[in-house]
Amino acid sequence: KMNFILKVLITGLIAYLLQYILSGVHFADMKTAALFALVLALLNAIVKPILVILTIPVTVLTLGLFLLVINALMVMLSESFFKGAQVDGFWWALAFSILLSLGSSILYSLVGGKKE
Repeated sequence: KMNFILKVLITGLIAYLLQYILSGVHFADMKTAALFALVLALLNAIVKPILVILTIPVTVLTLGLFLLVINALMVMLSESFFKGAQVDGFWWALAFSILLSLGSSILYSLVGGKKE
């Protein structure tokens, strides 16, 4: 339970910081970025597995690269829940999702995410 909260906070922090690197990503404040991270985590737990199963043939055909498209769609769907969050299109969502995954993984491992 505590690990989930830590992951959401780290993801929110990385999302908020990424707006300074990616000019197509905007958050009103840190609170919006943290809520965005929470919604993204919930969508990744509920909607993403369904999409992955439905798109197995395309994913196999593209050697797994279609999973990046699914990640970008999850970012765009999460962004649609907030007025204070904006991603300026698919390509920004794709870049954001890749950097968000890398950044949050690195920071979470540094902060001390213990294996369960």
